[in-house]
Amino acid sequence: MITWGNFVSQLVNGLALGALLALISSGLTIIYGTLGVLNLAHGAMFMLGGYAGLAAYQATHSFTVAVLAGTLALLVFGVVLERLIIRHFYARPHEDQLLVTFGLAIVIVEVVRWTFSSESQTVPAPQIFAGITNMGFMLYPTYRLTVVGICAVALLTLFLVLYKTRLGMIVRAGIEDAVMVDSLGINVGRVFMVVFGVGAMAAGFAGIINAPIVSLTPDVGEAILVQTFVVVVIGGVGSFPGAVLGGLIAGQIISLTSMVNPAYAYIMLFAAMTLVLVARPHGLLGVRGRE
Repeated sequence: MITWGNFVSQLVNGLALGALLALISSGLTIIYGTLGVLNLAHGAMFMLGGYAGLAAYQATHSFTVAVLAGTLALLVFGVVLERLIIRHFYARPHEDQLLVTFGLAIVIVEVVRWTFSSESQTVPAPQIFAGITNMGFMLYPTYRLTVVGICAVALLTLFLVLYKTRLGMIVRAGIEDAVMVDSLGINVGRVFMVVFGVGAMAAGFAGIINAPIVSLTPDVGEAILVQTFVVVVIGGVGSFPGAVLGGLIAGQIISLTSMVNPAYAYIMLFAAMTLVLVARPHGLLGVRGRE
């Protein structure tokens, strides 16, 4: 039986999940919009950020250090990966991009499995955010509420970088016309390196802040990758506001459907994506861009 308390609780769950999906999807949509690369390793990067944070937490027992380590490790990893491999596939067909990033995802997962084993592991939430919050009409885990705030701050920071800085202006111009940006004398290669690094960093940051909620396993990135691609399609490929809107919509669809029957959560998510594609082929906030 569905009660008012259960319904509100699921709404908040959907908000927390939606904020997390928005954060992960923002990195994915920036990478594709700017670089034109379909990154199937994005889910593995989400997982890798969680494990990098786990290793830091085991060494220091500090959640703050774990978050910093998971975030910075994926920034560095993304930059190195772009310089060594991804840059060679910008002009290649999308099929080649899919294959190489899919292969990278498999390698990342298996290396993590060999290093940490397949057993699930957890990163405890910081003590200050542990426990339950009394919201008056229901009790709710404090850390889940904190995650909403953390994601909101991270998304606001990304928004300010994209829309209020010179780098953001170049990135948005690159989404529209990378050739024109290059002709203006801007080092597009360096911009692409930074963009891929920032996209990987967003995934890694999301991976470590999600670790106290969902146990870490080497395969944790697979499900999140599917959800993230759906979010990007719903919101519009290459659109940062679209990633945020799509994430919030997807989070509520998954959460509210799970309240009735969890088996239909993915079905409803894909049904929503299909409806959006029929009504708006470029997504809710997407525009015609890179083809």
